[in-house]
Formats: sequence, C-alpha cells, structure tokens
Amino acid sequence: MSILSGKHILLGITGGIAAYKSAFLVRLLKKAGADVKVVMTPESEQFVTPLTLSTLSENPVVSSFTDEEKNWNNHVDLGLWADLMLVAPATANTLSKMASGSANNLLLTTYLSAKCPVYFAPAMDLDMYKHASSKASIAKLISFGNRFIKPESGQLASGLVGEGRMAEPENIVKFLEKDILSKLPLYGKTVTITAGPTYEAIDPVRFIGNHSSGKMGFELAHQALSFGAEVNLITGPTHLSLTHSNLNRIDVVSAHEMYEATTSYFEKSDIVIAAAAVSDYKPKQQFDKKLKKSENAMQIDLEPTPDILKSLGEKKTHQILVGFALETNDEEKNAKAKLDKKNLDFIVLNSLNDEGAGFKKDTNKIKIITKSEIIRFETKPKSDVATDIMNFILKISDR
Repeated sequence: MSILSGKHILLGITGGIAAYKSAFLVRLLKKAGADVKVVMTPESEQFVTPLTLSTLSENPVVSSFTDEEKNWNNHVDLGLWADLMLVAPATANTLSKMASGSANNLLLTTYLSAKCPVYFAPAMDLDMYKHASSKASIAKLISFGNRFIKPESGQLASGLVGEGRMAEPENIVKFLEKDILSKLPLYGKTVTITAGPTYEAIDPVRFIGNHSSGKMGFELAHQALSFGAEVNLITGPTHLSLTHSNLNRIDVVSAHEMYEATTSYFEKSDIVIAAAAVSDYKPKQQFDKKLKKSENAMQIDLEPTPDILKSLGEKKTHQILVGFALETNDEEKNAKAKLDKKNLDFIVLNSLNDEGAGFKKDTNKIKIITKSEIIRFETKPKSDVATDIMNFILKISDR
C-alpha cells in the first residue's frame, strides 16, 4: 500500500508533447490506490484523448466550463474535492498564467480555487526552460507554496538533449510519496511492533498457544505507517495481512523466534510496541512424533519462555518502549508492577472483564498507565485505539 492510497488526486494536463505520458501517470496513481480525476486544457487534447484518460482514471474528464449539455463544470467543487493537485506536464505558457493569476481556462480556475497542496512538473524545450521568464514563473510558484518537481535531462522533442524533459511518471509518483511522508509526524522514525500469538510446539501436531488474533498489533502497524514511520511488524501466526511500501513484515511462530527477531531490530528502532500475546511457558521436551491418546493422564513439564519485554527494557537507550497487559484481576496493580519491572515508558492495560475488550474482537477498551498518571478510554474500534496510542507516543516524544 502506498501513502497515496485513498487520496483524491486532481491531475491537470496542459498542451505539450509530454502530455502523452499522462496516461502512464494516471495508471501509476491508480495502482497506488489513489482516486484520480483529470482536468485538461483544450490544447492538451491534441496530444492525448479524454477517452483514454477517462478510461484509465475511471472518472469523467473535463476541459471546458460546460459539458455537451451545457451543464457547468464546477471548478470550485473540483478544487475542494482534491487532496492534492498535480499539473503534469506544466508548459511554459501555463506556468506563466499560474504565476500571474490568469484564469482563462478550467484548469487555471481550478488551480486558483484549490485549497490543497499543488505540485507542478514543467515540460518544455531546453532554451525555454532556461529562459529568465520561465525561471521567474517557477520561482514565483514556489514562493506561493507550490511544490516543484524538477525536469529531467534527456532527449527533447526538438532533437536537443538537455534539461526540460518532464520527470518520468514513476519518478513523479515517488516524489509525491516522499513529499507527503516527509510532512508526517513519524517520518524518519523506525517503529517495531510485535503482534499476534506465539505457538509452542508439543509435537508436530499440537501446541500451546492463546486466542490472540493479532488485530491490535496490525492496527498499530497501520497507524504507524499512516504517521509516516518505517515499520517492522513481527507477527506470530495470524490470517491478517497488511501491505505498504514502508512495511517490513517478519513472520515467527514461537516465543524464542519472536525474541530473536525483536532483539535484532531493537537497537535501530525509535519506538517499540510489544502488543503480541507471547506464551509464558513452553514444553521442556518437544516430541518429534505425534503423541498418541491413551486412557492415562498425561503430564507435560513446562519451562519459561524468554521475557522479551524485560530483556528490551534492560537494553533500552533512546527507544520509547511500550508494553501491553491483559488482566483478569488486580488489573491496575499488576500493570503497574509490569511497568516498573520491565522499564517501560508506558503500558496499555485491557481487561477481559470489560465488554468489548480482549482477543478476537474488533473493539478494545484500554487504560494507558505511566509512572505518574492513568488515562482511561472508552470502548472503541481497535483502529481508533491504535490512533490513541500513537498520539500518546507523539505526546511523550515531545517532552
């Protein structure tokens, strides 16, 4: 999943030869999960057809103030709809008009109505790009707060070779992704999250485990990604899936495997959230063949698994370390003891006694406990709980 997923992107296309690349650009934006609408200048229709772009974008394409039935194409609505506007290619003529506030076509009036970030990718011949008037237009647009996607060097339509060629569609998409990410609160941070259960093998068929679905950990990973972080998601067995360009998923089964993976990523992590329900014990002996049922009672000797949180708390230097506690009795007392014993920055407490909390549910009810305060939350969808936790992390990271 891309940071562009779910974004409303308004693509403005102007009348230059590079307009043929706009079809590829629309396709890449759609592949990234964006909803794309296209507004064209009348001149751009000589280079790429509205039919092509409407087919690829799955939305009507507009280029004039009225349609064939003389209905008004509302430039204000288009500008308000967009999460971001991208003008690509942006010709010298359009750059000049954007800089001066000219409004003699639908694209320009939409640009002037847009309240979202506006990106522009110039495309023109070498000498046109070098001309002082083009440089002045670009500088003025940047001063307005617009984002400049620099042209690339290469073969130009005139036969010259040099700078002025519109950035390739894949590079434009990368620019958008990086620019959006760079403004998010966890950009440049690495977050490691554990999720799901662990299974401790008895024999090739049976195991000791718990009812954890991994939903809370996966929601935390999703929120951390939406906040701009690079995320290592270390997960036990689960049917859940999550894809994102900034996600590194590590699948494990046992507590020892989770310990090894978490330890290996800990040093380079800025934030570590241990949301997994790790088995506390494992069989002392793992049988290599299936144990047969008999009429006699069976006894399995257990030994402790590695204490992942305690180990991380002992190694902690710069990291924010967050633990979870699922309790059934003496809840706050037990959570506070875990907070101190494992050197956590805070602990998230949830109780099996609370309706809507616990394993396999889509909701949760939590308390965030620090050494100095207890913050109580109502029952919420786990996605909202994850947002509350990430917002609290941001709060304490600013202290």
